[in-house]
Amino acid sequence: MKKIGLYFGTFNPIHIGHLAIANHMAEFSDLDEIWMVVTPHNPFKKKSTLLDNHHRYEMVYRATETYSKLKPSDIEFGLAQPNYTINTLIYLQEKYPNDSFNLIMGEDNLKGFHKWKNYDVILENHHIYVYPRIASGQVETQFTDHPKIHRVTAPIMEISSTFIRKSISEGKNIKPLLPHDVWQYIDEMNFYQ
Repeated sequence: MKKIGLYFGTFNPIHIGHLAIANHMAEFSDLDEIWMVVTPHNPFKKKSTLLDNHHRYEMVYRATETYSKLKPSDIEFGLAQPNYTINTLIYLQEKYPNDSFNLIMGEDNLKGFHKWKNYDVILENHHIYVYPRIASGQVETQFTDHPKIHRVTAPIMEISSTFIRKSISEGKNIKPLLPHDVWQYIDEMNFYQ
């Protein structure tokens, strides 16, 4: 049985902060693999600067290609929209019954976890691995010492995809914040200009 960590994101674009956290989880927790799950565009939301699903998946693929424990995943692309994490977890458990699936989230997301659809069912059947984030607010007391919530002392990464998109549109050189192959793809395709 493989213990798989699911790291969800729009990855618009994926950057070195995402990779640092995912790799840290793969190397310094008991997870065997980390699946970088590219969240599809919600058809009910305004598109704004969100690239098409296949472009964001391509960037995640390029970013993780040399990491044996990190895998790109387009698993949510075929699920009904809008989608909820519980639906993805049920689908994965049915498709891969011999593996266990666990959530990876920042502490900022844990603070709002009690508002997620079927959060109690998620906690009953899955573990959650939490990495630190600088954010205001308190974690609900029911989650502070929960046996299925594991805090991993990963590096605090304060890089955002929003900052990267804005910087590119302003003509700034932000190459150090992106994996080389991702930067090349963005540059070739003239994304975020």
